[in-house]
Amino acid sequence: MNHNIRSTIVKVCSVALDHIALVHQKALLQPFVYEFLLLLLLTLSSYSETERVFGSMAPDVVVQAGLLILTLAIFVAMYNLPKQALSKLRLKNRATVQANRHFFQGAQLLARARSAQKQANSLTLAQGAVTEANKALNLDPKDAAAHILKALALDLQGHKTSALRSLDTALTPPAVKSLSDRERGDALFKRAELRVAINRRRRVDSAIADLVEAVELSKDNSKAFCLLGECYEHKGMKDEARKAFIQAQTIEPTSVAVRQALERLAPPPT
Repeated sequence: MNHNIRSTIVKVCSVALDHIALVHQKALLQPFVYEFLLLLLLTLSSYSETERVFGSMAPDVVVQAGLLILTLAIFVAMYNLPKQALSKLRLKNRATVQANRHFFQGAQLLARARSAQKQANSLTLAQGAVTEANKALNLDPKDAAAHILKALALDLQGHKTSALRSLDTALTPPAVKSLSDRERGDALFKRAELRVAINRRRRVDSAIADLVEAVELSKDNSKAFCLLGECYEHKGMKDEARKAFIQAQTIEPTSVAVRQALERLAPPPT
């Protein structure tokens, strides 16, 4: 057999083996189909390699027949396997669409809750946002955005401990992988804010850890720098607190709280 043809057959067999193995890993091939294709490809590859070493031992028609059988086998396998695979894909896409719809409805309810004039209306709308977030999470438990939406709505209702648990889930793999750097930074700031609100004395160290990472991911978040300064000040770390407040003032020069903090932390005149 021509050397180029033989090399081509070996390469094709190698690539085909990789693709079949990948499809099998995704449970798209029945075991008997996978084993048949694997055996056929290995036979063809072995035939080509044997011929390279010992010379032509069979006419080219044998190889051509083998390739024809391989083509037919792949065709049969690809004809049968997509039914189950496509069904799974359709169900997954449908669940994703439904989860996104519940998330956007929840986000709209949360926005209305924040702007509501009456507290009773705000709490009712916030509860609606929690309900929509839960519906989204039932369809896609790994969606960090839905966990964050739930946390924000729970916080608005005053359920800070439950909100903190939702943020912990959002910031833990695998959910956190769906967040951009900016989104993760904002979520870390919110978690630090909740930790300080629940128990500043016991949670200040973990809040500082969150805030240090948050300001690295969202360098223009003046509120995160301000809260970081407050945490440092609470621990008596005045130099670190001053630096954090200076960063906050650089981002938001008109902030009264930052100006007062810097005045409070100013070194005594010599």
